[in-house]
Amino acid sequence: MGAVTALRPTPQGMIGDPAWLAAGAAGFASAMLALWAFRGLPLGTLVLWFAAAPIFAAGLGFGLVSAVSAAGLAALLVWGFGKGIAAVIYLALFGAPAPLLLAAGLRGGGFQPGLPLALLGLWPVAVLLATAFLVVPEGGIEAAMRNAVRAALGAVGVPASEGMIAQIVRVKAAAIGFWAALSLLVSCLLATALLRRAGVLRVVLPAWEQVRLPSWYPALPAIGAVIALAAPAGEDAIAVSVLLLLLVPLFLQGLAGLHRRLAGRPRARLMLGGGYLLLLIFPHLLGPGLVLLGLYDHFLGRPAPHNS
Repeated sequence: MGAVTALRPTPQGMIGDPAWLAAGAAGFASAMLALWAFRGLPLGTLVLWFAAAPIFAAGLGFGLVSAVSAAGLAALLVWGFGKGIAAVIYLALFGAPAPLLLAAGLRGGGFQPGLPLALLGLWPVAVLLATAFLVVPEGGIEAAMRNAVRAALGAVGVPASEGMIAQIVRVKAAAIGFWAALSLLVSCLLATALLRRAGVLRVVLPAWEQVRLPSWYPALPAIGAVIALAAPAGEDAIAVSVLLLLLVPLFLQGLAGLHRRLAGRPRARLMLGGGYLLLLIFPHLLGPGLVLLGLYDHFLGRPAPHNS
């Protein structure tokens, strides 16, 4: 990986190798963030979403093997100090996808973001389908999701009709996948900023504004849309969630396109801040708009660099 240091023995052994030290530190840090949340400590929900940042830091600063080692150590610590299901959740959300994204993007001395961006949609889909077909509760995963939503709404005293519950179930898995993908992206950007500040970032990263998906990717949400439309009413929660998850990379590409169009303009940061605020207030309107912008840039925008 060019200038990126690989894990290798030194005269002092693993203890004297910075890459092994980084892997150990990152593993402990990632496990601590996850266990903080799993044990119900204050701000645990917020802290959990940054559990992948130490793994990205190890990979971008010291190589892929360092990231894999950090993720493996963290998973063992979460399993040892938490519960088995906690380790499974950790691996599904952070421990497995973070090294996978690095493996897909690290090329020579740089990072090609096309395939990792696609994996931000494909990995949650794979987890959802594995859960649906390999861990099938009584009545199916959709019944389990309906029961979970009904219990959650009842716990906070919110009356909900079966129609409302059905609507929530249709997007619940997609919402979890979206926030997981967003947390991976933010964690990677955070790790990059910290490594650059410390002067140990050894991977050349492209500007966020230039991120482009592989040429073949739009075919996947198109197939997902056909399957979702063909699914029987009342039994389409998984199909709808898969479609929404496959649209996440296009949404992110549209967001990158927005950054590119505002770059260099007066008060660009103010306009970006206003855009993000409007997105939080009107996600149902601006979200599809960014997906369409991502599609426009994909087919009619500037030619993407070769990263597919």
